[in-house]
Amino acid sequence: MRYSTLLQPTELMRRLDDPEWLVVDCRFDLADPGAGQLAWSKGHIPGAIYAHLDRDLSGPVTAESGRHPLPAPAAFAETLSRWGVTDRTQVVAYDSSSGMLAARLWWMLRWLGHDAVAVLDGGLPAWSAAGGPQDDSQSRRPASLFAGRPRKEMAVDIAELTGLLAREACLLVDARAPERFEGRTEPLDRLAGHVPGAVNHPCQWNLGADGRLKPPAELRATWSRTLAGRSGAETVCMCGSGITACQDLLAMEHAGLAGGRLYVGSWSEWIRDPRRPVAQGPA
Repeated sequence: MRYSTLLQPTELMRRLDDPEWLVVDCRFDLADPGAGQLAWSKGHIPGAIYAHLDRDLSGPVTAESGRHPLPAPAAFAETLSRWGVTDRTQVVAYDSSSGMLAARLWWMLRWLGHDAVAVLDGGLPAWSAAGGPQDDSQSRRPASLFAGRPRKEMAVDIAELTGLLAREACLLVDARAPERFEGRTEPLDRLAGHVPGAVNHPCQWNLGADGRLKPPAELRATWSRTLAGRSGAETVCMCGSGITACQDLLAMEHAGLAGGRLYVGSWSEWIRDPRRPVAQGPA
Protein backbone atom coordinates (compact mmCIF):
# COMPACT_ATOMS: atom_id res chain seq x y z
CA MET A 1 0.00 0.00 0.00
CA ARG A 2 1.25 3.47 -0.88
CA TYR A 3 0.45 6.55 1.18
CA SER A 4 -0.06 9.84 -0.63
CA THR A 5 -1.48 12.38 1.86
CA LEU A 6 -1.23 11.58 5.59
CA LEU A 7 0.36 8.76 7.58
CA GLN A 8 -0.40 7.93 11.21
CA PRO A 9 2.49 7.51 13.67
CA THR A 10 1.45 3.96 14.55
CA GLU A 11 1.76 2.91 10.90
CA LEU A 12 5.22 4.44 10.61
CA MET A 13 6.32 2.55 13.73
CA ARG A 14 5.60 -0.69 11.92
CA ARG A 15 7.70 0.39 8.94
CA LEU A 16 10.85 1.84 10.51
CA ASP A 17 12.97 -1.12 9.43
CA ASP A 18 11.57 -1.29 5.90
CA PRO A 19 14.42 -0.42 3.46
CA GLU A 20 11.89 0.90 0.94
CA TRP A 21 10.69 3.59 3.35
CA LEU A 22 12.52 6.88 3.88
CA VAL A 23 11.71 9.33 6.67
CA VAL A 24 12.67 12.98 6.18
CA ASP A 25 12.85 15.58 8.95
CA CYS A 26 11.77 18.99 7.60
CA ARG A 27 11.95 21.09 10.74
CA PHE A 28 12.95 24.69 10.04
CA ASP A 29 12.74 28.14 11.62
CA LEU A 30 12.66 31.13 9.27
CA ALA A 31 14.11 33.30 12.03
CA ASP A 32 16.94 30.85 12.74
CA PRO A 33 17.79 28.80 9.62
CA GLY A 34 20.16 26.50 11.51
CA ALA A 35 17.73 25.57 14.26
CA GLY A 36 15.97 22.72 12.44
CA GLN A 37 19.14 20.84 11.59
CA LEU A 38 20.47 21.38 15.11
CA ALA A 39 17.25 19.93 16.54
CA TRP A 40 17.54 16.96 14.16
CA SER A 41 21.13 16.33 15.29
CA LYS A 42 19.97 16.13 18.90
CA GLY A 43 17.09 13.74 18.27
CA HIS A 44 14.84 12.54 15.46
CA ILE A 45 12.80 9.58 14.30
CA PRO A 46 15.26 6.69 13.86
CA GLY A 47 16.69 6.61 10.36
CA ALA A 48 15.36 10.04 9.42
CA ILE A 49 17.52 12.23 7.22
CA TYR A 50 17.34 16.03 7.31
CA ALA A 51 16.03 18.27 4.53
CA HIS A 52 17.05 21.91 4.81
CA LEU A 53 14.44 24.30 3.44
CA ASP A 54 16.96 26.71 1.92
CA ARG A 55 19.55 24.23 0.65
CA ASP A 56 17.49 21.18 -0.32
CA LEU A 57 13.94 22.39 -0.96
CA SER A 58 14.64 25.74 -2.62
CA GLY A 59 16.68 27.10 -5.50
CA PRO A 60 18.85 30.22 -5.65
CA VAL A 61 17.07 33.47 -4.87
CA THR A 62 17.27 36.07 -7.65
CA ALA A 63 16.30 39.70 -8.00
CA GLU A 64 12.99 38.62 -9.56
CA SER A 65 12.14 35.52 -7.51
CA GLY A 66 10.37 35.05 -4.22
CA ARG A 67 12.16 34.03 -1.04
CA HIS A 68 11.97 30.29 -1.74
CA PRO A 69 12.02 29.57 -5.48
CA LEU A 70 11.95 25.97 -6.63
CA PRO A 71 15.22 24.30 -7.53
CA ALA A 72 15.56 23.15 -11.13
CA PRO A 73 13.96 19.71 -11.56
CA ALA A 74 17.37 18.19 -12.37
CA ALA A 75 18.89 19.69 -9.22
CA PHE A 76 16.12 18.31 -7.01
CA ALA A 77 16.42 14.93 -8.73
CA GLU A 78 20.10 14.98 -7.76
CA THR A 79 19.11 15.65 -4.14
CA LEU A 80 16.67 12.74 -4.19
CA SER A 81 19.34 10.52 -5.72
CA ARG A 82 21.73 11.50 -2.91
CA TRP A 83 19.03 10.55 -0.42
CA GLY A 84 18.61 7.14 -2.09
CA VAL A 85 15.05 7.66 -3.34
CA THR A 86 13.86 5.25 -6.03
CA ASP A 87 10.52 4.74 -7.73
CA ARG A 88 9.71 2.17 -5.02
CA THR A 89 10.49 4.41 -2.05
CA GLN A 90 7.70 5.44 0.29
CA VAL A 91 8.75 8.85 1.61
CA VAL A 92 7.38 10.19 4.90
CA ALA A 93 7.95 13.86 5.73
CA TYR A 94 7.50 15.40 9.16
CA ASP A 95 8.15 18.65 10.98
CA SER A 96 7.67 20.07 14.45
CA SER A 97 3.87 20.04 14.35
CA SER A 98 1.27 20.74 11.71
CA GLY A 99 2.94 19.78 8.44
CA MET A 100 3.31 23.35 7.18
CA LEU A 101 6.96 22.66 6.31
CA ALA A 102 6.73 18.95 5.58
CA ALA A 103 4.06 19.68 2.99
CA ARG A 104 6.65 21.50 0.89
CA LEU A 105 8.60 18.24 0.43
CA TRP A 106 5.31 16.40 -0.14
CA TRP A 107 4.40 18.80 -2.94
CA MET A 108 7.88 18.80 -4.49
CA LEU A 109 8.06 15.02 -4.74
CA ARG A 110 4.70 14.95 -6.48
CA TRP A 111 5.91 17.79 -8.74
CA LEU A 112 8.76 15.50 -9.75
CA GLY A 113 6.38 12.61 -10.43
CA HIS A 114 6.74 10.64 -7.18
CA ASP A 115 3.33 10.04 -5.59
CA ALA A 116 4.41 7.70 -2.77
CA VAL A 117 4.93 10.50 -0.28
CA ALA A 118 2.94 11.34 2.84
CA VAL A 119 3.12 13.78 5.73
CA LEU A 120 3.30 12.35 9.25
CA ASP A 121 0.02 13.38 10.85
CA GLY A 122 0.77 15.66 13.79
CA GLY A 123 4.51 15.68 13.20
CA LEU A 124 7.09 14.94 15.87
CA PRO A 125 4.79 15.78 18.83
CA ALA A 126 2.25 13.18 17.66
CA TRP A 127 5.07 10.68 17.16
CA SER A 128 6.29 11.21 20.71
CA ALA A 129 2.77 11.10 22.14
CA ALA A 130 2.26 7.72 20.47
CA GLY A 131 5.42 6.38 22.12
CA GLY A 132 7.62 6.63 19.06
CA PRO A 133 11.36 6.44 19.69
CA GLN A 134 13.97 9.03 18.80
CA ASP A 135 17.74 8.86 18.49
CA ASP A 136 20.62 10.98 17.22
CA SER A 137 21.96 8.55 14.62
CA GLN A 138 23.07 9.84 11.22
CA SER A 139 22.33 6.95 8.90
CA ARG A 140 23.06 7.08 5.20
CA ARG A 141 21.29 5.15 2.45
CA PRO A 142 23.00 4.00 -0.74
CA ALA A 143 22.68 6.64 -3.43
CA SER A 144 20.26 6.00 -6.29
CA LEU A 145 19.65 7.37 -9.76
CA PHE A 146 16.34 9.23 -9.51
CA ALA A 147 15.37 10.67 -12.87
CA GLY A 148 11.88 11.92 -12.04
CA ARG A 149 9.04 12.83 -14.35
CA PRO A 150 8.48 16.57 -13.83
CA ARG A 151 4.88 17.76 -13.76
CA LYS A 152 5.53 21.37 -14.57
CA GLU A 153 1.79 22.04 -14.85
CA MET A 154 1.53 21.76 -11.04
CA ALA A 155 3.33 25.09 -10.66
CA VAL A 156 2.11 28.48 -11.88
CA ASP A 157 4.59 31.21 -12.69
CA ILE A 158 3.81 34.90 -12.49
CA ALA A 159 3.16 35.30 -16.21
CA GLU A 160 0.59 32.50 -16.23
CA LEU A 161 -0.99 33.73 -13.00
CA THR A 162 -1.38 37.26 -14.38
CA GLY A 163 -3.19 35.86 -17.41
CA LEU A 164 -5.43 33.61 -15.33
CA LEU A 165 -6.43 36.49 -13.07
CA ALA A 166 -7.12 38.77 -16.02
CA ARG A 167 -9.49 36.17 -17.48
CA GLU A 168 -10.95 35.28 -14.06
CA ALA A 169 -9.94 31.75 -14.94
CA CYS A 170 -8.77 30.71 -11.48
CA LEU A 171 -9.42 31.28 -7.80
CA LEU A 172 -6.26 32.53 -6.09
CA VAL A 173 -6.16 31.37 -2.46
CA ASP A 174 -3.69 32.92 -0.01
CA ALA A 175 -2.65 30.72 2.94
CA ARG A 176 -1.19 33.50 5.09
CA ALA A 177 -2.69 34.60 8.39
CA PRO A 178 -5.52 37.16 8.07
CA GLU A 179 -3.47 40.02 9.51
CA ARG A 180 -0.84 39.56 6.80
CA PHE A 181 -3.39 39.02 4.02
CA GLU A 182 -5.27 42.19 5.02
CA GLY A 183 -2.07 44.21 5.28
CA ARG A 184 -2.35 44.94 8.99
CA THR A 185 1.15 43.59 9.59
CA GLU A 186 3.98 42.18 7.52
CA PRO A 187 6.91 40.63 9.42
CA LEU A 188 8.79 39.20 6.44
CA ASP A 189 8.25 41.18 3.25
CA ARG A 190 8.67 44.86 2.39
CA LEU A 191 5.03 45.46 1.46
CA ALA A 192 1.86 44.40 3.22
CA GLY A 193 -1.36 43.28 1.60
CA HIS A 194 -2.45 40.73 -0.98
CA VAL A 195 -2.86 40.14 -4.69
CA PRO A 196 -6.09 41.82 -5.88
CA GLY A 197 -8.80 39.22 -6.37
CA ALA A 198 -7.25 36.68 -4.00
CA VAL A 199 -9.23 35.12 -1.15
CA ASN A 200 -7.84 34.14 2.22
CA HIS A 201 -7.75 30.57 3.53
CA PRO A 202 -5.21 30.59 6.37
CA CYS A 203 -3.46 27.26 6.72
CA GLN A 204 -4.49 27.23 10.39
CA TRP A 205 -8.05 26.64 9.20
CA ASN A 206 -6.96 23.17 8.07
CA LEU A 207 -6.06 22.14 11.62
CA GLY A 208 -8.06 20.84 14.52
CA ALA A 209 -7.48 21.76 18.16
CA ASP A 210 -4.90 18.98 18.37
CA GLY A 211 -2.75 20.58 15.67
CA ARG A 212 -3.47 17.86 13.11
CA LEU A 213 -5.26 18.16 9.80
CA LYS A 214 -9.01 17.93 10.23
CA PRO A 215 -10.79 14.81 8.91
CA PRO A 216 -11.53 14.85 5.17
CA ALA A 217 -15.23 15.65 5.58
CA GLU A 218 -14.51 18.68 7.77
CA LEU A 219 -11.81 19.89 5.40
CA ARG A 220 -14.14 19.54 2.46
CA ALA A 221 -16.83 21.58 4.20
CA THR A 222 -14.38 24.36 5.09
CA TRP A 223 -12.82 24.42 1.64
CA SER A 224 -16.19 24.36 -0.11
CA ARG A 225 -16.97 27.69 1.52
CA THR A 226 -13.66 29.14 0.34
CA LEU A 227 -13.94 27.75 -3.19
CA ALA A 228 -17.51 29.04 -3.54
CA GLY A 229 -18.37 26.69 -6.39
CA ARG A 230 -14.91 26.46 -7.96
CA SER A 231 -13.24 23.07 -8.35
CA GLY A 232 -9.86 22.07 -6.98
CA ALA A 233 -8.47 22.18 -10.51
CA GLU A 234 -9.47 25.85 -10.83
CA THR A 235 -7.55 26.79 -7.69
CA VAL A 236 -4.09 28.31 -7.35
CA CYS A 237 -2.61 28.50 -3.84
CA MET A 238 -0.03 31.01 -2.63
CA CYS A 239 1.42 32.32 0.63
CA GLY A 240 4.48 34.40 1.47
CA SER A 241 7.07 32.35 -0.41
CA GLY A 242 5.46 29.10 -1.57
CA ILE A 243 5.92 27.07 1.62
CA THR A 244 2.76 27.08 3.73
CA ALA A 245 0.59 27.16 0.61
CA CYS A 246 1.65 23.55 0.15
CA GLN A 247 -0.23 22.69 3.34
CA ASP A 248 -3.38 24.17 1.80
CA LEU A 249 -2.80 21.92 -1.22
CA LEU A 250 -2.25 18.91 1.05
CA ALA A 251 -5.50 19.66 2.88
CA MET A 252 -7.38 19.96 -0.41
CA GLU A 253 -5.94 16.67 -1.64
CA HIS A 254 -6.82 14.95 1.64
CA ALA A 255 -10.36 16.34 1.30
CA GLY A 256 -10.73 14.93 -2.21
CA LEU A 257 -10.41 18.32 -3.91
CA ALA A 258 -7.53 17.41 -6.18
CA GLY A 259 -5.86 19.43 -8.89
CA GLY A 260 -4.93 22.65 -7.11
CA ARG A 261 -1.74 24.34 -8.27
CA LEU A 262 0.99 26.32 -6.54
CA TYR A 263 2.08 29.88 -7.29
CA VAL A 264 5.62 29.25 -6.16
CA GLY A 265 6.87 32.85 -6.04
CA SER A 266 3.88 33.94 -3.96
CA TRP A 267 3.69 37.32 -2.25
CA SER A 268 7.46 37.81 -1.95
CA GLU A 269 7.77 37.55 -5.73
CA TRP A 270 4.61 39.51 -6.56
CA ILE A 271 5.89 42.63 -4.79
CA ARG A 272 9.29 42.59 -6.53
CA ASP A 273 7.80 44.71 -9.31
CA PRO A 274 6.28 47.97 -8.00
CA ARG A 275 3.98 48.06 -11.03
CA ARG A 276 1.99 45.07 -9.77
CA PRO A 277 -1.11 46.09 -7.86
CA VAL A 278 -1.52 45.52 -4.13
CA ALA A 279 -4.80 45.27 -2.22
CA GLN A 280 -5.39 45.68 1.50
CA GLY A 281 -8.25 44.88 3.82
CA PRO A 282 -10.53 41.82 3.74
CA ALA A 283 -11.23 40.20 0.38
